[in-house]
Amino acid sequence: MNSRLLDAPEQPVPPTRRGRTTPMWTRIAVIVAAVVSVGAAVLVAIAAEGRTSMPVGDLPGWKQVLAEDFSTPAALGEVGTVYGQSLRGYSDAKDTSGHGTYSPDSVLSVSDGVLDFYLHTQDGEPRVAAPVIDDYKGQTYGRYSVRFRADHIPGYKIAFLLWPLSNDWNEGEIDWPEGDLNGRMSPASAIKGSLSGGRVSVDPPTRVFSSTDSSGWHIATTEWTPGSVKWFWDGALVGQTTVPAGVPTTPFRWTLQAETATDGPAPLPGTAGHLQVDWVSQYAYDPKR
Repeated sequence: MNSRLLDAPEQPVPPTRRGRTTPMWTRIAVIVAAVVSVGAAVLVAIAAEGRTSMPVGDLPGWKQVLAEDFSTPAALGEVGTVYGQSLRGYSDAKDTSGHGTYSPDSVLSVSDGVLDFYLHTQDGEPRVAAPVIDDYKGQTYGRYSVRFRADHIPGYKIAFLLWPLSNDWNEGEIDWPEGDLNGRMSPASAIKGSLSGGRVSVDPPTRVFSSTDSSGWHIATTEWTPGSVKWFWDGALVGQTTVPAGVPTTPFRWTLQAETATDGPAPLPGTAGHLQVDWVSQYAYDPKR
């Protein structure tokens, strides 16, 4: 099989995958006690430019373990206090390209029911953020949905990813959505056990893309089950893995990583814009449900 390759991280936490040219890659953790009957249509009820409600309740094969709709305001510098330090994420470390610095207190805020990333340059350095969902707990297999949008911000990108709790890249990595914030999104899964010479093989071997860019509101969903990862954009299947034996099998944590682009120069100093997250919803794999 011809596999795409990705260079290895230089640091285990946060993940930094320097030299890459191909995609790799809340606090209110609501464990739903009262099962609300919500059909799959709710999760894929897409009015691309309108707001849709956060899904609440289990689904066939999935038990909801976390739901966050960012209903409590938090000013710049207050997200860690209001929502917990994991949502503040990495701090004072360089991002994957080395151009940006994780600076949650000057990037992250919450207002009007939206988690806002203000991506900009301050004191000569591009400022980025990477909130970690579910207090670094992680799980093996799961369903992950996020409703988000972004301005066109040349020089910046996102990689909303699942990363091994062990920080051992050889266990794999799952990315969706990932892409520059002036283009379409692309998913990928690192094949577990493929790390060699500082690189891993990526599945699917040919890149696939979302049907639209992220300038409007969209829902991106990852479904990770034994031997399979599938990626959905507004309810439509975008792609899936092709190597069942390469699908990760160990606990991963969910991170909403915004960073500088990895395939070009640093953003121009005057470049700035907003990435917004309306809600996140996480499920545990429960095939008997």
